[in-house]
Amino acid sequence: MLAAFFVPNSFEFVFMSYIAGVVAIVSLSNIYRRAKLFFSALMVFLAYSIVYFGIGIMQEGSLANMRWTNYSWFAGNGVLLLLSYPLIFVFEKTFRFLSDATLFELADTNQPLLRKLAGEAPGSFQHSLQVANLAEEAAREVGANHLLVRTGALYHDIGKISASEFFIENQPDGFNPHDSIDPLKSAGIIISHVTEGVEMGKKYKLPTPIIDFIQTHHGTSVAYYFYKKFTDQKQNKGSNHEKEFTYPGPRPFTKETAIVMMADAVEASSRTLLNYSEETISELVERIIYLQEQDGQYAETPLTFRDISEIKAVFVRMLSNIYHARIAYPNR
Repeated sequence: MLAAFFVPNSFEFVFMSYIAGVVAIVSLSNIYRRAKLFFSALMVFLAYSIVYFGIGIMQEGSLANMRWTNYSWFAGNGVLLLLSYPLIFVFEKTFRFLSDATLFELADTNQPLLRKLAGEAPGSFQHSLQVANLAEEAAREVGANHLLVRTGALYHDIGKISASEFFIENQPDGFNPHDSIDPLKSAGIIISHVTEGVEMGKKYKLPTPIIDFIQTHHGTSVAYYFYKKFTDQKQNKGSNHEKEFTYPGPRPFTKETAIVMMADAVEASSRTLLNYSEETISELVERIIYLQEQDGQYAETPLTFRDISEIKAVFVRMLSNIYHARIAYPNR
């Protein structure tokens, strides 16, 4: 718009630039696939060429009077567009953007922090993969940022690395260290995986939007198993220590963080089912999300009732596929 004040043929310049800009935005839906940038550069070249041809033929009246050398400038524009890829990194660091390219890199399970989780807390790593799959599909269904959701889900439990043996998915059969310690101390260890995860995320320089998933995936819920165990003890009957069994929060505040909270709770609870059928899975999903909703965990998110219904349907469908019945092969 500013250049149009001093370039010749101002209207044509602005019109062509506007059309090419719109084409660039529409064609470049994501940049984590390198072919997309080449496709966008080609589309920009074609947009310039077609619009210029239309304007030129109207003004000149014949092909002979067209200035064909200008097409080389359009081709050069496409080449310059390809040079934007390395600038993405500079802009991200300068203005703290989080592009799809960065999310795609962070979601690579060969990242050092994810490899550390896989090595030291393998059960938690497998749980995170399942949560990522559930949450990503649910995010697609409700129009949330599915790549952000997947990445956040992969890192949401990294705090379990520091005390992996205290989490049931990492415990060998017949061994549970919580059996020999006070429920209050057990709850402190379990709850601390949130704060430990935040510290670990900062140490490994994870972007703030990813750390948000670590902070919010339990919201301000209560570690109810240990709270019930604590209140059932004779010396603690009638006492109120709920605050000491409550996660620090905050509650989820975006669609993406809420989806990961749902997927985390549903996936973990699904492992406790004795009978896997669509009815039992549906009942489990309804109960888990209903309890979180009644606890006010989604109060600060823009989720609608329709969103929640669609998310539940996705969870039921995917869990049913994961735990579908298999054919029992005869022994040889």
